[in-house]
Amino acid sequence: QVQLVESGGGLVQAGGSLRLSCAASGRTFSRYTMGWFRQAPGKEREFVAAIRWSGGNTYYADSVKGRFTISGDNAKNTVYLQMNNLKPEDTAVYYCAADEGGNRFYWRTQVYETWGQGTQVTVSS
Repeated sequence: QVQLVESGGGLVQAGGSLRLSCAASGRTFSRYTMGWFRQAPGKEREFVAAIRWSGGNTYYADSVKGRFTISGDNAKNTVYLQMNNLKPEDTAVYYCAADEGGNRFYWRTQVYETWGQGTQVTVSS
């Protein structure tokens, strides 16, 4: 069974940077899609970024394009989310998720079978 553990959240001023990590264990991930989602208080969970282990294709929400970068380290089974030029509206709990089947609808929460516990990111103005 796949397990995901996020880390790297915290409090940062607007314009600052954070790097989130998602350590995966329990299975090989060669066919997986790994995604990052976030959920702010009172809002639905939304797609942030995704990466396919096979081929390395990456995808981003328009709201973070140009500021966030998703990457993966196959040797460490870890996915990263580098977040630069953070804005107060980026404040949310960030979740890592794994889709075993590599579903093409990578932006939908429903296609991901496994989720991490989440890590809080707070951006002050």
